[in-house]
Amino acid sequence: MTIDSNSQDCRQTLAVAFKALSEEAVKAGWPEGDVALALAELAEEYVAEVGAKAIIEGFNQFQLYAASDRLKF
Repeated sequence: MTIDSNSQDCRQTLAVAFKALSEEAVKAGWPEGDVALALAELAEEYVAEVGAKAIIEGFNQFQLYAASDRLKF
């Protein structure tokens, strides 16, 4: 898998915020392992949410395309 420049820029920007968030949670007293697991779970939920959204939008576009043959204005 290759990462294009825009994705790399996005990753670098998020890495800074991610590190700050992690450090802040550890400073607040949360064990580092708990912080890592919580962030991983949140990331997994976000990926699932975005993936579901893409599937639904793709399905809706497919339905509109299929219906466009039947609908003549």
